[in-house]
Amino acid sequence: MMQEPAESVVHGSGFGAGEQAAGKAHPRDLPATDRLLREAAVQQLLADHGHTLVAAEARRLLDDCRQQVLAGQLDLAQAALPALAAQLQARVQQVLRPRMQAVLNLTGTVIHTNLGRSLLAEPALQHMLAMMSGPNNLEYDLGSGGRGDRDSMIEELLCQITGAEAATVVNNNAAAVLLTLAAMARGREVIVSRGELVEIGGAFRMPDVMESAGARLVEVGTTNRTHPQDYERAISGNTALLMKVHTSNYQVQGFTRSVSEAEMAQIAHRHGLPMATDLGSGSLVDLAQYGLPREPLPQEMLVAGCDVVTFSGDKLLGGPQAGLIVGSKEAVGRIRKFPMKRALRMSKLPLAALEATLRLYLQPEHLTRDLPTLRMLTRPVAEIRGLAARLQPLLIEAVAPRFGVEIVELQGQIGSGSLPVDRLPSAGLAMAPLEKKGAGRALDALASALRQLPLPVIGRIADDRLLLDLRCLEQEAAFVSQLPALQEQLA
Repeated sequence: MMQEPAESVVHGSGFGAGEQAAGKAHPRDLPATDRLLREAAVQQLLADHGHTLVAAEARRLLDDCRQQVLAGQLDLAQAALPALAAQLQARVQQVLRPRMQAVLNLTGTVIHTNLGRSLLAEPALQHMLAMMSGPNNLEYDLGSGGRGDRDSMIEELLCQITGAEAATVVNNNAAAVLLTLAAMARGREVIVSRGELVEIGGAFRMPDVMESAGARLVEVGTTNRTHPQDYERAISGNTALLMKVHTSNYQVQGFTRSVSEAEMAQIAHRHGLPMATDLGSGSLVDLAQYGLPREPLPQEMLVAGCDVVTFSGDKLLGGPQAGLIVGSKEAVGRIRKFPMKRALRMSKLPLAALEATLRLYLQPEHLTRDLPTLRMLTRPVAEIRGLAARLQPLLIEAVAPRFGVEIVELQGQIGSGSLPVDRLPSAGLAMAPLEKKGAGRALDALASALRQLPLPVIGRIADDRLLLDLRCLEQEAAFVSQLPALQEQLA
């Protein structure tokens, strides 16, 4: 009796039994992992990156190739050792590529939440490097030789700058508000105006923070008008705190009324209660002296009688992410001793950056020179126009013949919820497709090409143009050096 021929192990793969599609690889054409690792080019990879990473990526590569072979999709040349070694090298480089990358922020928003907010000053970078590269006295008292308190690294500076009796710091301002509420009002009531129940980025809402802190929110007034008597009537035997929240990320205009910190502090203290205010993006200097819109200062809130003031470190202050808490010794002492404080404390890296940043405020005459955020916010428009004029012909050459480039007047913004309705006069370059058909797709492709550069360039699309606001461009040479790569991508 005749037997049926044995079924091929690659049956259904696109190959017939014993057959191979022309020019396509067969499973036996793929080397074993050990053979690939002995290839000369891969030996160098092993020397540079070690066996663990390279061998793991080699196995993944060969597994992927086998799947392509069985689908009849791998060319014979791609299964050759030199080609596999090149692919392996690319995979290793991709695995080791940093996910966090430096970018050029040409959006027109100076303190951009999605792009890392404030840039650190050079002294902060240098101090961080010095403190991270060896042991430091983070919690060691050099005077007594005993255990120290990490708050001491910044408390004296903050008190000197703001006039506070005491200060502490946590990892961001949301944490500062949460800790303040938990330490001072857990299980009791906190009175807040309805017009100040803000929501910040990521659907982080003040009522939710209140609930998480274990405090009960008591709303007073209306969205647009709150009066002193509203607070007076709401105070009860279960009231722990009066709180004011600076509405830094929106503004109610028209028929409005709010109660000042000084008025609220008087009401609170008359009833034997503490008063707290959250400034959000809090500035330590009067921005009006630089021709910028004014923001309330922690110094002013303390003079007004606030017992606790909270604000951010990485917005208008121009430092690292941090939540700063300043106020009376009694209030800050309660906050510092609350058990939650340890879970929210800052690590040594941002603490070093914050200390160095605060030291800059001891020399306020040099802030617009030394603090990147303030330097960019106060950059003269004439200087920005001059930069646009230098870059325009170079950019025209890079994007021609598909796009035109014009110098334009622009309106930027401070960002990160700071002064939401105010605009910063600026200038930049506008790129528009010369072919109107498919203009939207062309702009998306251009924006994508800019993002794929070695130092990604982030602009914004508006009014059928891709806009590059140049207020924050201090790396002119780096931008120019990438234009040939942009031209090649667009070609």
